[in-house]
Amino acid sequence: MKILLTGGGSGGHFYPLIAVAEAINDISKKENLVSADLYFMSDSSYDAEALIENNITFISIPAGKIRRYASILNFFDIFKTIYGSLVALKKVFSLYPDVIFSKGAYASFPVLLAARLLRIPVIIHESDSVPGKTNLWASKFARKIAISYPDSAKYFAQADKVAYTGNPLRKSVLNISRSGAHEFFGLEKSIPTILIIGGSLGARLINERILDALPKLIERYQIIHQTGKANVKEVSETSKIIIGENTNKERYHIFDYLNDLNLTMAAGAADLIISRAGSTIFEIASWGIPSIVIPITETNGDHQRINAYAFARSGASSVVEEANLTTNVLITEIDRVLQDQALRDRMSTAAKSFTHPDAATKIAQELINIALTHEE
Repeated sequence: MKILLTGGGSGGHFYPLIAVAEAINDISKKENLVSADLYFMSDSSYDAEALIENNITFISIPAGKIRRYASILNFFDIFKTIYGSLVALKKVFSLYPDVIFSKGAYASFPVLLAARLLRIPVIIHESDSVPGKTNLWASKFARKIAISYPDSAKYFAQADKVAYTGNPLRKSVLNISRSGAHEFFGLEKSIPTILIIGGSLGARLINERILDALPKLIERYQIIHQTGKANVKEVSETSKIIIGENTNKERYHIFDYLNDLNLTMAAGAADLIISRAGSTIFEIASWGIPSIVIPITETNGDHQRINAYAFARSGASSVVEEANLTTNVLITEIDRVLQDQALRDRMSTAAKSFTHPDAATKIAQELINIALTHEE
């Protein structure tokens, strides 16, 4: 049984693939099936350690990226896409998997084109409320279409193929660690804690507003701030100037990146999370923590903004758009949530109801079913 995974470009595309791979391995072991041979085909391994841990073989292919803005790179990437498609056709034919699972994005296009030409069954998953171009195209020949937001079903013409599964989450981030979390970061349990995660690459605008608000925030709160690796030096140096010899400066904890252990520990200590509106929304929902979501203004189909308001409508979060993200607005919204226990309780309950912890298992089971049928 060979199952090929594809997608990439960001953690939001890559890590759901890992979650599904985990579920495939669990189901195979539980049902005494022949172990699945798992492969990941993309232009980058993204997280080689995660692939190794889940016995996934990486197969490299070129992939061109078509940007939504004017760039000379778009011209050259047309040829890269053509070449990548030829390479993918050869490699997919050589492997000839029983089924392909795709998360979309530019890196999946060559693989999906090969699947189309070779008539290999495909399942796709869309994480956002507005599907990307690759998934919209692939939906025309995909066997099944899994979605994270019910509203995205309207974009797919083949309604009988669509299943509202939610977003697959890895086991390592599903359960937060409340025991010992405060001690892990050197936090005081009596002071509310804010966790800021602008995505694995960070978020410059959020970083800037947090820095502006820092002197007032640390008067009342503790902060765990993931800045992104590219931003940590600048944010660290600026924060030292801003808070200087402030008696509460030890309440600010800065990190370039939070790995799975650090992230679940940070979530275990957090009373409020400030985040972008990508796939992190589903991690926040699974933790049941109140949040303030700040969507990126310019995204494909305005999907982050639509994601954010879908989450907010459930009662799990509040939304502050970038155009309104002043220092005073940010502080006011943080105070509104953290100083109202009843509101936080309602947001926590709503967040938990938004999540689908069995998403990875549902998708994995369908992949196994198709793979076993295809083998016959």
